[in-house]
Amino acid sequence: MLRVLAVDDEAPALEELLYLLRADPRIRSAEGATGATEALRRIGGAVDAGPDDPAAIDVVFLDIHMAGLTGLDVAQLLAGFAAPPLIVFVTAHEGFAVHAFDLKAVDYVLKPVRRERLSEAVRRVAELVGDRSGFGHPGPGHSATAPSASVPSTSVHDSAADQIPVELGGFIRFIPIDDIAYAEAQGDYARLYTATGSHLVRIPLTTLEERWRSRGFVRIHRRHLVALGRIDELRLDAGTMSVRIGTAELAVSRRHTRALRDLLMRQTGR
Repeated sequence: MLRVLAVDDEAPALEELLYLLRADPRIRSAEGATGATEALRRIGGAVDAGPDDPAAIDVVFLDIHMAGLTGLDVAQLLAGFAAPPLIVFVTAHEGFAVHAFDLKAVDYVLKPVRRERLSEAVRRVAELVGDRSGFGHPGPGHSATAPSASVPSTSVHDSAADQIPVELGGFIRFIPIDDIAYAEAQGDYARLYTATGSHLVRIPLTTLEERWRSRGFVRIHRRHLVALGRIDELRLDAGTMSVRIGTAELAVSRRHTRALRDLLMRQTGR
């Protein structure tokens, strides 16, 4: 049974969120805060009181755009707590998803909030809270002490770096980075290509290049970042180089040709 704090500086949105949360049988209590300052005060008091106190908070459902401190600011401050509550962001703006998951959010729910989508977020939180209480599926601890040796590191929090959130039909979906064959620059956005389709994310290609370099992604052109292990064929034609990934043929710019060839040769042991 979850103890929830919902935070939104718009009263109608807060009331609707509380109504939906209180209707969920997995919620023991759901209280509201109308801004970041009030939320931080209540969370700080709950953390000081300890997990067994009646005022304890398991999870904060947190709006992002608020007057004064934003929800992202609140999450950054909570990261400094010894045992902070879990965080679910609830917002009308999908563009902050990557930053939200960098802050270890459990989920990211888009407004207008749909009952079934909120229920999925509650399910994820309930699993994590059950994990730290010794029930449910294996997952992360939620205290300052380390989890026991029997707890694997495959939780939502730990796996966030292995996935990238994308918006799809009003939902935030998680795409495993290992499923991405290549990415294409589209201004300040990047389009990610997998075997089943493509997804547009509001992240510059240069940022993805920095984040994914250690995962085997290499820049072959100002427009393309590719997974080295997904290259099916290297083609040379009249002094120009290209790579084939599935049915796609991507040009390799002159400045990246030597580095790519050396990487592929080292990979094959030649």
